[in-house]
Amino acid sequence: MLDPSSSEESGGELPPEDEPPVQPEKPSKKSPKSEKSPGAPRTPAKKPPPPSSPAQENENEQERLQKEESERKSKLQIYVFVLRCIAYPFSAKQPTDMARRQQKLNKQQLQAVKERFQAFLRGETQIVADEAFCNAVRSYYEGFLKSERVARMVQSGGCSASDFREVFKKNIERRVRSLPEIDGLSKETVLSSWITKYDAIFKGEEDQRRPQGRMPFSAVSELILSKEQLYEMFQQILGIKKFEHQLLYNACQLDNVDEQAAQIRRELDGRLQLTERIARERKYPKFVSKDMEMMYVEELRSSINLLMANLESLPVAKDLKPKIKPKLTPMNSFLDIGDENDLPLSKSDVVLSFTLEIVIMEVHGLKSVAPNRIVYCTMEVEGGEKLQTDQAEASKPQWGTQGDFTTTHPLPVVKVKLFTESTGVLALEDKELGRVVLNPTTNGPKNAELHKMVIPKNSQDTDLKIKLAVRMDKPPNMKHSGYLYALGQRVWKRWKRRYFVLVQVSQYTFAMCSYREKKSEPQELMQLDGYTVDYSEPQPGLQGGKAFFSAVKEGDLVVFATNDEPDRMLWVQAMYRATGQSYKPVPPAQNQQQNCRGGNIQKDTPTSLLSLERAGVEELITAVPCSFDHASLFQTLQKHTLVHRMNDSFSCLGWFSPGQVFVLDEYCARYGVRGCHRHLCYLKELMEFSENNALVDPTLLHYSYAFCASHVHGNRPDGMGTVTEEEKEEFEKVRSRLLILLESQITHFRYCFPFGRPEGALKATLSLLERVLMKDITTPVPVEEMKKIVQKCLEKAALINYSQLTDYAQFEADSSQALPEKRLEDMMRLGEFCMEVLQQNDEHHSEAFSWWPDVMAEHAEIFLSLYTVDMDAALAVQPQDSWDSFPLFQLLNNFLRTDPQLCNGTFHRHLQELYMPLVVRYIDLMESSIAQSVHRGFEQETWQSVKTITNNLPSVPLPKVPNLPLNLPQMPSFSTPSWMGPLCDNTNGSATSEDLFWKLDALQIFVMDLHWPEPEFAKHLEQRLKLMASDMMEACVKRTKAAFDSKMQKSSKSNDFRVPVSVCTMFNVLMDAKKQCSKLCVIDQGQEQQYHSKIDVLIDEAFKEMISCLVSKFAAVLDGLLSKLSRYDEGTFFSSILSFTKPGMDLADTYITFVRQNQDILRDRLNDEMYTEKIFEQWYNTSMKAVCVWLTDRLDLQLHVYQLKTLIKIVKKSYRDFRLQGVLDSTLNSKNYDTIYNRLTIEEATAAVSAGDGLQGISMRDSDEEDG
Repeated sequence: MLDPSSSEESGGELPPEDEPPVQPEKPSKKSPKSEKSPGAPRTPAKKPPPPSSPAQENENEQERLQKEESERKSKLQIYVFVLRCIAYPFSAKQPTDMARRQQKLNKQQLQAVKERFQAFLRGETQIVADEAFCNAVRSYYEGFLKSERVARMVQSGGCSASDFREVFKKNIERRVRSLPEIDGLSKETVLSSWITKYDAIFKGEEDQRRPQGRMPFSAVSELILSKEQLYEMFQQILGIKKFEHQLLYNACQLDNVDEQAAQIRRELDGRLQLTERIARERKYPKFVSKDMEMMYVEELRSSINLLMANLESLPVAKDLKPKIKPKLTPMNSFLDIGDENDLPLSKSDVVLSFTLEIVIMEVHGLKSVAPNRIVYCTMEVEGGEKLQTDQAEASKPQWGTQGDFTTTHPLPVVKVKLFTESTGVLALEDKELGRVVLNPTTNGPKNAELHKMVIPKNSQDTDLKIKLAVRMDKPPNMKHSGYLYALGQRVWKRWKRRYFVLVQVSQYTFAMCSYREKKSEPQELMQLDGYTVDYSEPQPGLQGGKAFFSAVKEGDLVVFATNDEPDRMLWVQAMYRATGQSYKPVPPAQNQQQNCRGGNIQKDTPTSLLSLERAGVEELITAVPCSFDHASLFQTLQKHTLVHRMNDSFSCLGWFSPGQVFVLDEYCARYGVRGCHRHLCYLKELMEFSENNALVDPTLLHYSYAFCASHVHGNRPDGMGTVTEEEKEEFEKVRSRLLILLESQITHFRYCFPFGRPEGALKATLSLLERVLMKDITTPVPVEEMKKIVQKCLEKAALINYSQLTDYAQFEADSSQALPEKRLEDMMRLGEFCMEVLQQNDEHHSEAFSWWPDVMAEHAEIFLSLYTVDMDAALAVQPQDSWDSFPLFQLLNNFLRTDPQLCNGTFHRHLQELYMPLVVRYIDLMESSIAQSVHRGFEQETWQSVKTITNNLPSVPLPKVPNLPLNLPQMPSFSTPSWMGPLCDNTNGSATSEDLFWKLDALQIFVMDLHWPEPEFAKHLEQRLKLMASDMMEACVKRTKAAFDSKMQKSSKSNDFRVPVSVCTMFNVLMDAKKQCSKLCVIDQGQEQQYHSKIDVLIDEAFKEMISCLVSKFAAVLDGLLSKLSRYDEGTFFSSILSFTKPGMDLADTYITFVRQNQDILRDRLNDEMYTEKIFEQWYNTSMKAVCVWLTDRLDLQLHVYQLKTLIKIVKKSYRDFRLQGVLDSTLNSKNYDTIYNRLTIEEATAAVSAGDGLQGISMRDSDEEDG
């Protein structure tokens, strides 16, 4: 942190409260007593310390003040050296090739970003996005933005908006690559669109509408800075006040090129003399080798000669301060407060306008005029119009008249004259009795006063006075005015009394102007921008003025004086408000009082301007640079510069800005700071920041460490071949400390480099570790040694990561009181977190460890082994034959089997060994349960059709298997769940068959979803399930066939027979079995016939027998009808009798109804069209064959008319009905049908000749025509 006494300008650079803690100042060595406040409460448990005497407290206070004053003086001395480096650089330039740093994010900005993404996910923004983008944003928000590691990264000050964007870009690249290709839309277009939408969400609508404001000073630290900007930066770094800088600037004559060049020559000459004295007196530092002493002298001489050559190469006419202020570019225009400062003020810019009121009251002592004479007064402001009062008698010269005037003169001349009317005829003008000339100011009296008038010669009114009031109003832009003595270097170069006006030209521009009488424009003016005003002591050699004060600026000093102290205080306060300076002037009397009270002035003004003017400045600027320990001073300077850099608005990761690098380089070159010392100090400060959880770029550490290592091992990275013992000792300390730090960072890699940020940092850390392990600069580290250290770190990392994860998941391993279900649920959640951690490690960190993939795999196995302990404990308390843990296996196995490093690893094998008995036990119980349900179900089967669910299994959960004892209880008959109703659209098999098919399919899907990783056991499970399905379906087919046979035996053979619904259900059961066997009983294409052919043959034979049985039932009905017609055969006893009855067509109509209704039943109830047509074809062929056989038996007999009519109707209607049911023409027009057709046609013709109209219009020909 900066010194508490730093200026307001530097205060703007301090981090907010939520920013990461920066490196603190090293505590000063104070006595314990000085740290205790006198009024601190006493703790009862401890013995109170002995009270210190007032004298001792005063002594401690004095020591503290002296120490602070000493540190402050040291910083001022450093600042003097820095000023000279900036003012006249001749060894270094600002680098232009440094990487541009991004603006860092703080906690408030992170919270704002979270709220913007929440608003988008809630649909509260105007950003249009599809579901895929919303899912990507939701995953990014849940996995990244809400992560505690991101909050830590933001707190460490090493996180920028670019880091957030890169993490999102990586996430969506992985998502978009997995999406299917879309015609006309490339994935690059999708990525670009998503990134654009992300930017819109990140910036927010309000930020986009907000106008761009002026950037803070810290925002330009990445740019090439001007000298003024560098001065301002190092004022903030070292806590230097603005007025202190101004005094030092002027005292050092930084604007004088010749003086700066002469100062450098003096410094180089001093260093050269010091070098010669070291060589003469042999006062060398302690080197690692005695031979380095002479080399050290040569190095000093060489460095001084190089500086002399650099100085000699500079042009003599180099001008450090341009005469004309250059026009500000848009890049640096924000550094000025306003555009008014771009050009200097002209005299016409400060013209004022005043209003004067002159009130003439009365005249005293008028004796030379008769009482009845008329008198009046005139008044004028020189250069303006003239006004006249009313007339009055000389005996009573009173008016009270007011005249209003306007003028632009700050020192106007007002003339008032008294006249009397002339009585002479030839008089042209009235007679003047007296006059008064006034010089009013805005500070003059406002009340009426008597003024003695100047009278003409020979006038008797020797005591003539006029009473009047002159009021001069102050304009708004006139802040103060009055008479001052002044002496300056650029203006008012002579010490004399002048009339000054403090004019406000604009909100930020003020000018000090001196005026003469009757002049509108100032004679001289001084713009107050950049000046600091303060009280000062009387200057010797200046005559006039009693109370002094001054205004100081780089290259200018103006001394003012007033005649009294109150006037000086008013002027100082007015100018203090105008300059806007941070330092508040303190009157000398108060200053002395505060110092007497205990140095309160030290807090606000550590070294007051007064004391600095008296003694400090001269001492600071005349100090001989070569007499200082610049190594110590540079360490202080670099430390404060790094603290300032880490606290600015950029995510610098420890890298200095170009301006800071330039000043530090110039300081080291100019004052002989050794490069190794510089980098050692830099390393120590960077490591301290890193140990305090601030993000530091390991590449930067590597750069500095490599420099020091090369130097210590004699490789001369900067041309220095000498190595001191102190450098070597410090290097070894730094090396040991850095090794510990790097091992700690690798151990905590998930938290030091969250989500792979900063990019490449972990890889650079490993590279740096390898460099630190090297004994010298040429011998590489053995591979096994490096691997062993990384392996050790990752072993610790596994324990740390798992501990952090259990803390985050709020998981308690020893929660023995928790219910088994709760513990299993916790393990599921913890398992998801573990997989997420391993995925993140693979995605963000595996590339860095790509040199040792087996080490990273071992880290993952150790991490999972810790999870194994908790998982085994949770599974051990689960009830016997409980299957709720299968989802845990699926979760873990689905992750492990896709990871080439972890698949069939230690944890994976343990998981298989743990669940293999459970899977076998589950399948055994399911097999027993299914077999029992099939046995009991078919015994109680009603063969009522139920809604099918087998085609909707993906949405059906696996059936629960209860805790089955050895003697399996009866499972209830299957009934379709009520919620399955909307999924069903047709009727199908029986309850038992549907229950069987569902359970078999669900069991196979469950085992398939396990994705058992071991091929042999997976193949065993598949074979067992297929064999189980084959056996179960065989039993189902046999039970169905037996039930069919039993049902058909009980059915009648008359025309009243209708195919029962149960029979149709049996057919549907076999049809479903036929469909399911290809899915449930086939292992693979190569072994398809192993079970599939067996079941197919069984089902086909069952179908054939069932169709034959059903058709034989239909044929029996037809046989009964034909037997009834046989009674009408020619030559029989019954035929002659029945001929007289004249029977109707009831017999034919009944049969036709029988056929049609059974056709409709079969068509509606059977689900498979193919088998329905098979039944119809076989039925038709059997019917035609039966009729053909019956007619063949009667070839020698003529058919009775009733026989003929009945057969014609039956044959005709059967042909038409079966044709409508889809029987093919080739089947319909069989040989049997042709035989029947020909016989019935002949019989019809014979009957027509013998019986006339006995056929009643029934004819085979009619039938053919209708059909045709």
